[in-house]
Amino acid sequence: MAGLLIIGDVVTDVVARHRTPVAPGTDTEADIVLRAGGSGANTAAWAAHLGADARLLARAGYDTGSWHVAELARAGVRPHVRIDAGHPTAVVIAMVDAAGERTMLTTRGASRRIGPDDWDDALLDGVGRVHVSGYTLFAPPGLELVRLATRAALERGAPVSVDPASTGFLREFGPDRFLRETAAATLVVPNRDEALLLTGAPDAATAAEALSARYGTAAVKLGPSGALLAVGGTVVHHAPGTTVTGDAADSADAGDGKGVVDSTGAGDAFAAGTLAALLAGATAQEAVEAGCRAGAAAVTRVGGRPDSGRPVATAGR
Repeated sequence: MAGLLIIGDVVTDVVARHRTPVAPGTDTEADIVLRAGGSGANTAAWAAHLGADARLLARAGYDTGSWHVAELARAGVRPHVRIDAGHPTAVVIAMVDAAGERTMLTTRGASRRIGPDDWDDALLDGVGRVHVSGYTLFAPPGLELVRLATRAALERGAPVSVDPASTGFLREFGPDRFLRETAAATLVVPNRDEALLLTGAPDAATAAEALSARYGTAAVKLGPSGALLAVGGTVVHHAPGTTVTGDAADSADAGDGKGVVDSTGAGDAFAAGTLAALLAGATAQEAVEAGCRAGAAAVTRVGGRPDSGRPVATAGR
């Protein structure tokens, strides 16, 4: 199977699960854990977990960079991670409520400094697809890196896909600008809110059609409702949501096996499942269904990564 090169971020996640609403000005009891995260790194870890030859190009900080590299390698990822001697690793504080929904506070740290100096054409050796986390575009050096990597990938005949990553940063960057900068991609993997923001469409189906008319293929994540697959301007499949049954019940990070524990990384897992399946020879419809299975598995555990060495779904057909 050809490799998957992901260009993205490495982040230290502080996950705080609170069962009652956060009380302003005082304490709120929560279960708090520290996890290796980052949208790009999570996608790479899930892709490796699902059998893909996953590589990650990223930048981590002087404080926890070595730990992150070790965690990626333990997950089966080939890490191409520069340790930034002048900046700490990005940190996200994720506050997760009783329904598993998260609110995030972010400092991008070393991830904001990744740029053309991190690129080498040899990164494309053996690679069949390049996937870009949208976070990379939201700082000038990262945008230049994405332009460079996209040109190099297309010269090698490797298709490019992109995940918009964040409505907040996307709105600040500019939806039209994002569409222009990622025009060479042939697959876009937004969630519903990102798809609506990028298109101005009134609903997810219309947004999926508009995005697929522009990119060729769009897989729009709908959370527990599954995902929409649109090709060439037409929705061709609605992959149903996968029932969450606590697949990770044997994990120390799992919940009580009764459903959603933490939605952190679910979208990253969906992207990984979809991309791994495509590289394994699945059809687009099969790939989106594989993405839904991976996303459903992700919400049954705390943090954005799978348990190392325990597959949760078959990537291919």
